[in-house]
Amino acid sequence: MTKFILTVAAALLATGTALAHDYSVGDLVIDHPVARATPANAPVSAGYMTIRNTGATSDRLIGGSVDFAGTVEIHEMAMDGDVMKMREIEGGIEIPPGGEIKLQPGGLHVMFIDMRQQLQEDQEHAGTLTFEKAGDVDVVFNVESLSQIRETMGNGMKHHDHDEMQMEESN
Repeated sequence: MTKFILTVAAALLATGTALAHDYSVGDLVIDHPVARATPANAPVSAGYMTIRNTGATSDRLIGGSVDFAGTVEIHEMAMDGDVMKMREIEGGIEIPPGGEIKLQPGGLHVMFIDMRQQLQEDQEHAGTLTFEKAGDVDVVFNVESLSQIRETMGNGMKHHDHDEMQMEESN
């Protein structure tokens, strides 16, 4: 009986850890990295997550790599007059000490370019995020629909994201 209880407890603990979908390196915690599901032949996709810095010094997300795309860049969506534009952020994104950044639809995000395959809901794909100080962190991107991503991240934005936009880079 004790063996059974320990087995069930271990299984529950493992399930809770798997559902948490967090990754840590040094003082950084990467929460729930997701990639957006794509239609067939889409040239790009986007990745979202929250990154917390529990340390006393800043770090920067400067890039990464994934098995499903040729290039990974750090991008932002921002208003230029009354036009929403997407652009690469040269030098990456700073994660301030004691702070966090949210990569979410309509704002900061990881851009996956030169897609090698279609991303379908419920898939998982290996990836690496590269930080200036912490170095490389291996993560798994869960593939979710835009509505799942919004629900998970608490993002109710319906406009100014990749929903109705052609997913192309602007220079």
